[in-house]
Amino acid sequence: MSAVPGRSQRLSPNQLAKQEQIVEAARLVLARDGLAGCTVRAIADAGPLTKSAIHYYFADIDVLIDRAMAAHITAFAAGLREVAAKHDEPRERLFAVLEEYLSVFAANPNAGFLWFEYWIAAGRAQHPQAIDVMLTSLTELLAELLGPLDVDDPRARARALLSYLLGTVVQQRVRPRPFAALRADIEALCFANYG
Repeated sequence: MSAVPGRSQRLSPNQLAKQEQIVEAARLVLARDGLAGCTVRAIADAGPLTKSAIHYYFADIDVLIDRAMAAHITAFAAGLREVAAKHDEPRERLFAVLEEYLSVFAANPNAGFLWFEYWIAAGRAQHPQAIDVMLTSLTELLAELLGPLDVDDPRARARALLSYLLGTVVQQRVRPRPFAALRADIEALCFANYG
């Protein structure tokens, strides 16, 4: 996605690098200050480029925020895949990834707030496509992890598991439980035979 449709085909490698610098600065601001604090001025202060450069590459701040949030989810999913790669046994791999998923939010409580803020704002703005891409990315990862296990309909279980994880992120802020205590819930959700 680029600031001006079709512009990305005409940007030089140097310009593409500048655009990525802006996205990275926006990622930092989002993580630090949340959605409300992600202004062009804050992004310029956090990065190497000026406000006018940001406006040149991103005429619409919402497009920039979408790109920065997509970069967050891409990095998050890559970190989860790195955890998965460290485990050979499929069940152990699944639970290692789920524990990492929840520990990221426990260690960075603002990350959960940011995701939900962004999803609410995108929903209100009537552009849920970016949220759908994020949810699909995580659902696919979970379906890949569940695939080698003896579960019926891994994709449906992955959607249910992601919903559980999203709710758990919120609940952990109010009433934290150790992962060992959550594991029984996850076992029932993923491996119980319904119907």
